[in-house]
Amino acid sequence: MLFATLRNLGIRLAVAAMMTTQIHAARCEDLSIMIDNFTFEPAQLTVKVGTTVTWKNRDDIPHTVVSAGKFRSKTLDTDDSFAFTFTAAGDYTYFCSLHPHMKGIIKVE
Repeated sequence: MLFATLRNLGIRLAVAAMMTTQIHAARCEDLSIMIDNFTFEPAQLTVKVGTTVTWKNRDDIPHTVVSAGKFRSKTLDTDDSFAFTFTAAGDYTYFCSLHPHMKGIIKVE
């Protein structure tokens, strides 16, 4: 009886450890792009499916992040951010609709 209880406890601990590892791995996949001096930095990023990318505006003027037909941020004031999780492989070109010369690309594998 004691052996069965210890075995069940061991299984529960193993499951808890696996779940914690999976949560940690997902957090490691979150990446950031800074908007600064009218540029996206980095301008090109390669990520895996399931990755969340967060854009943060560090400029003192508003910007947006737009990928036609895929995602669109609200207008981001200084220190505002926008996050998008990439659920499908492909190339996602994006730009700032207020300053169209600002461009970037996310390659999702």
